[in-house]
Amino acid sequence: MNSRPASASARSVDEYRDSIEQLLRPLAARPVDSVPVPAALGRTLASDIRAPIDLPVFRNSAMDGYAVRAHDVAVAPVTLPLAGVVAAGQPGQAPLPAGAALKVMTGAPIPPGADCVVPVEDTRTDGRAVTIERGRSAGEFVREPGTDVRAGALLVPAGLALTPRHIAALAAVGVPAVPVFQPVRAAVVTTGDELVPAGKPLRPGQIYNSNGIALAAALAANGVAVVSVEHSTDDPAVFRRLLSAATRSADLVFTSGGVSKGDFEVVKDVLAGQGGLFGSVAVQPGGPQGLTVLDGVPVLSFPGNPVSTMVSFEVFARPILRHLSGLPPVRTSEVPLRAAVRSPAGRRQFLRGRLVDGGVEPASGAGSHLIAGMAWADVLIDIPAETTELAAGAPVRVREL
Repeated sequence: MNSRPASASARSVDEYRDSIEQLLRPLAARPVDSVPVPAALGRTLASDIRAPIDLPVFRNSAMDGYAVRAHDVAVAPVTLPLAGVVAAGQPGQAPLPAGAALKVMTGAPIPPGADCVVPVEDTRTDGRAVTIERGRSAGEFVREPGTDVRAGALLVPAGLALTPRHIAALAAVGVPAVPVFQPVRAAVVTTGDELVPAGKPLRPGQIYNSNGIALAAALAANGVAVVSVEHSTDDPAVFRRLLSAATRSADLVFTSGGVSKGDFEVVKDVLAGQGGLFGSVAVQPGGPQGLTVLDGVPVLSFPGNPVSTMVSFEVFARPILRHLSGLPPVRTSEVPLRAAVRSPAGRRQFLRGRLVDGGVEPASGAGSHLIAGMAWADVLIDIPAETTELAAGAPVRVREL
């Protein structure tokens, strides 16, 4: 491994990410809605939910079979008279007579006196009596009240994004609605005269606009409500109009393009005069960055190359947005490199990588335009700013895409 000092002329990745997180943390104090449980999937729970009832509610059978007293079937085979049949949903029966059996379906109440269930496959019956061919111990195939959850116990804690398993638990205890935070609302404004929407023919010098679609998808996948996706030309008046509409409708705005050192950097030209901070971060890709608070709304400005846009989102915005949305943190791990890599001095590089046989290999080149190559990646390979070369087999930190 070769190393060089990190550049002192650009902000570090951690420093810049921290500044974004500090700016966005106030978005945690969002209004709360009461939402029916069936419509609450993906929403962030605003307060703890405790079970209003025991689950199971009553003693019931875990199998189709026969409710008996364990001591009556201790010696098998044994034939017992049938005391009746109970299906799921029927009310409980009178106590089970001594020396008898009650046919029960899965979920049916277990009568007082019975302490186990013999599965139907271990029996023979003529409709009047049942022959038990294998004895069972007390408690077998009987679901006792509260063995899943007791009334008053914590069922789902606040701060979680509700998944299907949470919805199932809430429905099972009869909770009709839950308090959830309103999602963070984000708007996206892409820029550049060269960009055209999919479906239109490309003229010389034009490319398709992937950033708007990609950012909207990334935001939605991380629990954010996308309220608008717009595209601006390099005309400052057009950008000002779209940005003004975005800050009126959203809690947070993302822009792409127009932040570097060229002659037509519309985002920087407009926002630098309104308190925006633009400069370099010691990262590749995604060095040029901008951060503005406009009319009380944070505006995160990413560079326009497609990979730069997506890596900027992954590194700087995704961690805090997942936290605000109640989602688990981005998973990271350390794995060995399957091939040697080089990295620019003084810049923390995030190579697109693919996990293979317990290790990781680059999925594409380092170019910030290689968006098709990024489709093959499932992780970002995090190479420290002071590292310029890593040999095959060297351990590297990766973060899941």
